[in-house]
Amino acid sequence: MFSIIDIETTGNRYKYGKITEIAIYQHNGQHITDSFSTLINPEMDIPFFITELTGINNAMVKDAPRFYEVAKKIVELTQGRTFVAHNVSFDYKFIREEFARLGYDYKRETMCTVQLSRRLLPGHRSYSLGKICAELGIEINGRHRAAGDALATVKLFEILLHKNVEIGTEKNQYNFRLF
Repeated sequence: MFSIIDIETTGNRYKYGKITEIAIYQHNGQHITDSFSTLINPEMDIPFFITELTGINNAMVKDAPRFYEVAKKIVELTQGRTFVAHNVSFDYKFIREEFARLGYDYKRETMCTVQLSRRLLPGHRSYSLGKICAELGIEINGRHRAAGDALATVKLFEILLHKNVEIGTEKNQYNFRLF
């Protein structure tokens, strides 16, 4: 069981930045079983360059829930699941930091689709989400928005799952498990 996650933030530094949007797709290894997506009021101004990149501005998040208001939902949707993201350390560090500010030690097993792509799909020029998706024919509806990027990550993850099984079958290793 997996929780495939993407966030948008106020910047690149998790110690000083805050989450502005989150999307979570629960996946059972075959298909999506549940989803959650929301803007989050970061309780700080969103820098202009972030608004230019994501399209998320201060007015959009003004009445959005604060992180503490969605924290329980995030815990529930990720409990007992592997936390999957494209460049997982970015998303995971931001979420852990948000929980730490609430006094909660958030810990999950993680899986990175960048690392898995490099291992299972070698030879690509770039493994950034936009470029690997373009090369694989995965359409991203809403680039640099949590739901759009998370759904693209789901589609990439499904390709990786299939490739993992294919490699295991080719090697005649029925118990082959990368994950």
